[in-house]
Amino acid sequence: MNKRIVLIEDDTDLYALLKYNLEKEGFTMEGSQTGRGAIELCRRVKPDLVLLDIMLPDSDGLDICKGIRNDPALAHTPVIFLTARASETDRIVGLELGANDYIVKPFFVRELIARIKLQFRTQPAPSRVLKAGSLELDRSSCQVKLAGEPIALTATEFRLLEYLMSRPGIVFSRDQLLNAVWGQDRAITDRTVDVYVLRLRQKIEKDPTDPILIHSVRGFGYSFQPPANAAVAQDAVSAVA
Repeated sequence: MNKRIVLIEDDTDLYALLKYNLEKEGFTMEGSQTGRGAIELCRRVKPDLVLLDIMLPDSDGLDICKGIRNDPALAHTPVIFLTARASETDRIVGLELGANDYIVKPFFVRELIARIKLQFRTQPAPSRVLKAGSLELDRSSCQVKLAGEPIALTATEFRLLEYLMSRPGIVFSRDQLLNAVWGQDRAITDRTVDVYVLRLRQKIEKDPTDPILIHSVRGFGYSFQPPANAAVAQDAVSAVA
């Protein structure tokens, strides 16, 4: 199966050069020369890797990278930044935001291809199914089952549950969850998290008033703490305290 690559690059000549060489190398290419709609493009294509320019005419590539990392269906997709920003600070920021590699322009196309292939050699196979007792979340199909029975979740409920389940034992503030699940471009309050947690508990907890999966941490936020991770969760809560 050919690897699918999404290229987001506004330089017309560079875009054409990379598309030609990557397709010649056997990759399937799709892309855009603007940042607008980049996340939606990635959701549609479901690429194996994203090549992303930082300085786009209508968007900031750093924000697009954050959006990719906060989307359950894309979170594990390797991202390689292509940019003219060469300072140490820029590199650190790019990598801390979740980029897998950072390539400064101008660069040799052969080097880029080598780095892409390296990502595919070292890329771990992400777990597509998350399990906690009788609760099962399938990232590929965006379905959740409890004791083998499908549960109807909204897209936002799914993203919130996936974010928590994939990070068991970590305590998140409401603001952290808002940024991760809803994104920074939002006109909602942190109490929205409480509403969605309540909805999830009503759907996945045996007794929503005495939850055993999604726990409240008084004065801070929430944590997904299935019984098997109780010791880890306790450590996380102690660290916050």
